[in-house]
Amino acid sequence: MSNLPIFDVAGSAMNAQQVRLSTVASNLANADSISGNPDEVFRAKMPIFEATPVETNPALAGVKVQAVTESTAAPIKRYEPGNPLADAQGYV
Repeated sequence: MSNLPIFDVAGSAMNAQQVRLSTVASNLANADSISGNPDEVFRAKMPIFEATPVETNPALAGVKVQAVTESTAAPIKRYEPGNPLADAQGYV
């Protein structure tokens, strides 16, 4: 903790943004990944943030990453009958 609580607030916000950018980068890198098994397909990740009071000044609040969750949306099926991972109907 620093003597100036504004640096604690700014530092916590920068740490939270680093987590947000890392999850966005992971989502973009895996956006076109495919799987033959719907249980093994990549699911987008989403950070959940919460406000936390600064210890030295309760009137100020910083940001804390509470958790990083995975999407619960159903996987998208694409018709690609030539793909080796395709099921019997030709979907991956």
